Amino acid sequence: MIYLRKAKEEDLPIIRAIAEQTWPTAYSDIISQEQITFMLDKMYGQAELREQLLHGHHFIVASELKEDVGFAGFSVINSETHTFKLHKLYVLPKMHGKGVGKLLMNEVVSQVKAQGGEFLQLNVNRNNKAKDFYEKAGFKIKETVDLDIGNGFYMNDYVMEKTLCPADISLKGE
Repeated sequence: MIYLRKAKEEDLPIIRAIAEQTWPTAYSDIISQEQITFMLDKMYGQAELREQLLHGHHFIVASELKEDVGFAGFSVINSETHTFKLHKLYVLPKMHGKGVGKLLMNEVVSQVKAQGGEFLQLNVNRNNKAKDFYEKAGFKIKETVDLDIGNGFYMNDYVMEKTLCPADISLKGE
């Protein structure tokens, strides 16, 4: 059985470790190892994750049999339009296809709605097969962006958005 918990500061090394295990599988066919290392250091350093946690990011950790197997992170990005952003959702490769991502997504949607969210956005690399997962979850492509993240690297992403309706708190289909 998969259990979810709200991450605390002591969980930040776990989040980093899961990212380090999932990113090579998720991105090695899309971006260079050099860019993967740069982005992991930039986005998953202990100080950066702590800053995110202290400034409104919510993290959820998924575990099975006392092993942490995935996480999600989200925050409000525009309080006037009630728009939130799913910043991170990663599941260990050995757990793919077991419903962990779906469970994490449903929990994020539930928490966002509980906080008054009406829209949930995310960025996904245009070549990442996770785009199909997000489309099944009800996200639609809103725009295409090329974001300069420094060091000569770019994120070539789709910005996807899901409108949150009161009766819509779970993924459609599998």
